[in-house]
Amino acid sequence: MSTVRIRNTISECISRAQSDSDEAKERALQMLATITKVNPLNRSLLAQADGAIPAFLRLAESDSCVLQALSLSILFNLSLNLDLKRSLADMVTIHHLNSIILSPSSPESSTLAASLVCSLSMLDKNKAKFGVAGTVQALIKAISGPHSVASHHLLSSLAELVQFHGNCTLAVRSGAVPMLLGLVASSEGEDLAGTSLAILSLLARFDEGLNALIRTDKIVTSMMDVLKGRCMLSKEGAAEILLRLFDESEGCTREALGLPEFSTVLADLSVRGSARAREKASFLMRKVMEADSYADGNQLLLHW
Repeated sequence: MSTVRIRNTISECISRAQSDSDEAKERALQMLATITKVNPLNRSLLAQADGAIPAFLRLAESDSCVLQALSLSILFNLSLNLDLKRSLADMVTIHHLNSIILSPSSPESSTLAASLVCSLSMLDKNKAKFGVAGTVQALIKAISGPHSVASHHLLSSLAELVQFHGNCTLAVRSGAVPMLLGLVASSEGEDLAGTSLAILSLLARFDEGLNALIRTDKIVTSMMDVLKGRCMLSKEGAAEILLRLFDESEGCTREALGLPEFSTVLADLSVRGSARAREKASFLMRKVMEADSYADGNQLLLHW
């Protein structure tokens, strides 16, 4: 289809999308969603069309779940173009996405809104905008609610946002650490646990997140339980967190020394784990052995 023809199709669809007929709106939005799904040029042409993006934002507030989902799908497609991410992430759009995440009309709308947040926040310059607009808190509140098909998408968005230090601070202060540890301990699904541990690892890079983990009762025992599980992604995340804990907290190291199974679990991971897990297990075993030798040395001094 030629560029001229595409422009004409886009113009006609935008006009129909603003008509009084929901059926006409649905057909127009479906066409726009289709032509922008895989073609970057079509996305650019649509973004350049006069009044297009404001129209999709208005339709994303529709009482119709179908119209809302189609509008969000189009906005998501547009966000896949790197040069459009910055302009799409204005405060009006972000606040609207927050509203959908907190009060979705359907699981599909929540999934699409979270996916759009994740896509837009992949541009580092957008991460701070989402933090200022309260998206971190909105995601944590939504994730803390009942499990839904959107939960993994919400977690992925949070994982992207907390790579920015300021958003990490917001997440910790909003209760992200106990919420994520709750998901790790629950039986909701290995994918949620794995993503939760990945986010906790990101939070642990900064003092706020690391201190929140250190203050958590029996945190080493909780991570050991993950190491004993089946999901390798979760094991890698737990091992990464333990390394950070042992580097910064003597109390966590002492807790590990007091767990009879800990060395056995690490030995098993160093043999049966993925390459990344084996590497981390080796580092952990070295730290435990050093701490154990130090403790034995202190005991001998006291005995002497």
